[in-house]
Amino acid sequence: MGKKCNDLADVKRTQDTLFDGRLFCLQHADGYRFSIDPVLLAHFVRLGKDENVLDLGAGCGILGLILLYRAGNRIRSLTAFELQAGLAELARDNIKLNQFQNQMQVMEGDLCDIKKSLKPEAYSTVVCNPPFYPLGGGRPSCNKESEIARHQVTCTLADVLKAAATAVKNRGRIYLIYPADGLGSLFALLPQQGLTAKRLQLIYSYPDTETGARLLLLEAMKNGGEGLEVLPPFYIYDKKNGNYSEAMQQLYESS
Repeated sequence: MGKKCNDLADVKRTQDTLFDGRLFCLQHADGYRFSIDPVLLAHFVRLGKDENVLDLGAGCGILGLILLYRAGNRIRSLTAFELQAGLAELARDNIKLNQFQNQMQVMEGDLCDIKKSLKPEAYSTVVCNPPFYPLGGGRPSCNKESEIARHQVTCTLADVLKAAATAVKNRGRIYLIYPADGLGSLFALLPQQGLTAKRLQLIYSYPDTETGARLLLLEAMKNGGEGLEVLPPFYIYDKKNGNYSEAMQQLYESS
């Protein structure tokens, strides 16, 4: 028999660590759990000085936590915006656990109606690890928390881009990670929200693969000019069934 699926994630928590035990993250043992995506995205983000950052669909807050760990001296304020109450609670506890209360806060709300919760054009940078899969696509999730986090149940890619464009200031930047096979849809949707692609990096499982890119990292600008920088490909593993590549290992280093 298959694993029994639940409407809600198990309330049991685990405490996981990153960066040689210097960053802590509480997660639901049986709910949505982060993968390498926020690690990849956090290191792609370019921050200036005194940034006001919004993390759309923040989940347990891991992306914001990594950004503050890596570049906290460049962030004035970081808002973790999350729809699901259980994940928002985890994010609040993770902020306290890592002592980021002075810089990071959680706001619950629906990004499809973001103007009800946030002031338009209030953020210099918006980051997002959105749901990847359309309804019926990808691997099925065994609880409601994971289903909403991974699948486009409550929002589509178009909804995410609209919310990000609403929240970011003029000429502010938006960063996201998305499946590489969604590049066409992504580039078609950007102009509809006044967004221009500025930097792009494709993520591959390993070199010499014939399966194509796995993920993409994108930086877009609101009302930005022309010109797209395409970065060299990034490889997660050094070979098929191998270890993390040197570049991937560096993302997990403590400093």
